[in-house]
Amino acid sequence: MSKIEMVLLVIAALAFFVVSLYNRLVRLNVAVDEAFAQIEVQLKRRSDLIPNLVETVKGYAAHESATFEKVVNARAKATTATTVADVAAADGMVTQALRGLLAVAEGYPELKASSNFLALQEELSTTENKVSFARQFYNDNVRSLNTAVKTIPTSLFAGIAKVSSRAFYEVEDPASRQAPNVKF
Repeated sequence: MSKIEMVLLVIAALAFFVVSLYNRLVRLNVAVDEAFAQIEVQLKRRSDLIPNLVETVKGYAAHESATFEKVVNARAKATTATTVADVAAADGMVTQALRGLLAVAEGYPELKASSNFLALQEELSTTENKVSFARQFYNDNVRSLNTAVKTIPTSLFAGIAKVSSRAFYEVEDPASRQAPNVKF
């Protein structure tokens, strides 16, 4: 093998290495975007359940208007949030509002026995589990991306790939870190 062939082989290997690091960063960045989209899908699903749940509870507890208002306002804020921090804050507000709504429902045995309410309660519980999973999936992807962006050799190519560290999905209020208790 001649010197020229050796140099070309080294250059080709180096080019392959650089391209693979670049592609890895891009893949990680796309994975984070996809994971955040999954959070939004699950939060939308939960948001779609809320009006049905509110209407069902309203039929039994019409005088609890402050609770209903909190749920509706939290839902409205959640549907307009766009950044990770805003979505997380709105998510926490919705969780708190739902806790209040479900606490109201505790005082109405006939409501707790309603098949419609029980079905909505089950859907909400399932959705909360999916939201929790989506949050964890997002944070796992952010951890992988942030590790790649901050470690050598991929950190050398993060700027070229236009990839930077991302914020973790964190719910500010410690009480809202848990899914609402929907057991009756």
